[in-house]
Amino acid sequence: MVSLGAILASNRRLESALPAGLVAVFGGATSGIDETATKQFAKHANAPRIYFVGRTDSWAERIKTELKTINPKGSYFSLQCDASLLKSVDEVCQEIKAKETVIGLLFLSIGSLITGTSTVENLHYFAALTYYSRIRFAMNLLPLIRTTPALRRVVTVFKLSATAGRGHFASMLTLSFEVLAQKAPEVSFIHDYPGFVKTDLARGTNGVGMAIVKGLFKVIGPFLFPPASGDAKGVPSEGVGIATGTDGRKGSGVYSVHLDGDTKLQEVLSALRESGLKNKMWKLVEEESIRVTGSVSI
Repeated sequence: MVSLGAILASNRRLESALPAGLVAVFGGATSGIDETATKQFAKHANAPRIYFVGRTDSWAERIKTELKTINPKGSYFSLQCDASLLKSVDEVCQEIKAKETVIGLLFLSIGSLITGTSTVENLHYFAALTYYSRIRFAMNLLPLIRTTPALRRVVTVFKLSATAGRGHFASMLTLSFEVLAQKAPEVSFIHDYPGFVKTDLARGTNGVGMAIVKGLFKVIGPFLFPPASGDAKGVPSEGVGIATGTDGRKGSGVYSVHLDGDTKLQEVLSALRESGLKNKMWKLVEEESIRVTGSVSI
């Protein structure tokens, strides 16, 4: 288990340990986890260049103003994108690649609880937003992440398995990261589950069931959500060694991180690898990418 002290100490070292002007891209920074992560990165990094991606412009000025207050030395760029559409993801990635030659961090928490509908690109909306768009961001920006002199991290926040379908998507994301890690061994890929947090993930959902869920979380949420700072779960103060990857090897490049900061091994992933599903799944990703955009990546 990772100690809280180790995490805080690592955050404090960002400014001195990493070069000034580090470039980071945050997909889904309009609220919740991604907005908080964006602000924390801005707080600790030395003159960072931060791109934050969201669906509408209404939130952009607020976040940009807050980031400038947190760290006046940084440069902040808001990018509008309907991340459920792969072509829109490509446009944003093209814009970033036109301005930057390297990227140190790609942080993705794009998601929704909307189901039962498809995008104009004929992808299931939930799958498009939660899975395909995240993989597309990573594939498009991976060349810039591979060549940066510092950090080289891709982080996706999901791993919600309250239902079978979402559990499948969690496994798909982790296995897809394993494929990307084979293509880019210099990069660390992290699939993180932070536990229950306050977010507007349920925005746009309809129906009696979701109304009940929203109401329920208003009541019980304060008892489930971790505090904004401090030792949320009694995390011990010991140090931490090299993390164990999803393949069972230490430092192997792909990590599934639980809410307590510990890395987890999933037996189901081993079974999926042995069945050949990882390669079949990646083939589907490439086929859908080509069908929608005409290319595997830009």
